[in-house]
Amino acid sequence: MDALDLLLHPVRMRIVYALSGGRVRSTADLCASLPEVPKTTVYRHVGLLADGGVLEVADEQRVRGAVERHYRLRLDRPRIEAEAGASMSPDDHRQGFTAAVAALHAEFDAYLNRPGADPYADLVGYRQGVVWLSRDELIEMLGEVRAVLAARAGNQPAPGRAPRLMSLIQFPIDESGNCP
Repeated sequence: MDALDLLLHPVRMRIVYALSGGRVRSTADLCASLPEVPKTTVYRHVGLLADGGVLEVADEQRVRGAVERHYRLRLDRPRIEAEAGASMSPDDHRQGFTAAVAALHAEFDAYLNRPGADPYADLVGYRQGVVWLSRDELIEMLGEVRAVLAARAGNQPAPGRAPRLMSLIQFPIDESGNCP
């Protein structure tokens, strides 16, 4: 399975999110963080991600006679390279966007279902707006956004820090505000 097919699946995207930020988790931990996904499905997708080189075993421990593996994302993990993105058809992009939005929706739903979830206190935000940009201005802005995120990407878990899932979605619309 190529990186595109491997990563463009809602459950696998959620597993990757759950292991991002340097986190190490067992499959049992992943099952607990994805309670609406059947355990057999989580195990199958973890296996696919490990076989595909996205995950690696960080540790193994004996638990009640069985071996429990703890996984982490590989630092050199496969990603969808620019060439693969350029060769994607509109239907491939539709599938990728749908998988990403489905994973994002599932993560947000899981957050809202947690005891004590308080979107206002947690500074949850979801806004949209139109920005008029030339291609050069868009490239410059995307570089600035990447730089802001890169400045924080190396943060490690610490008291007072919580992992945050951030998404940036942008695409052109027609001048009337409707999607072309």
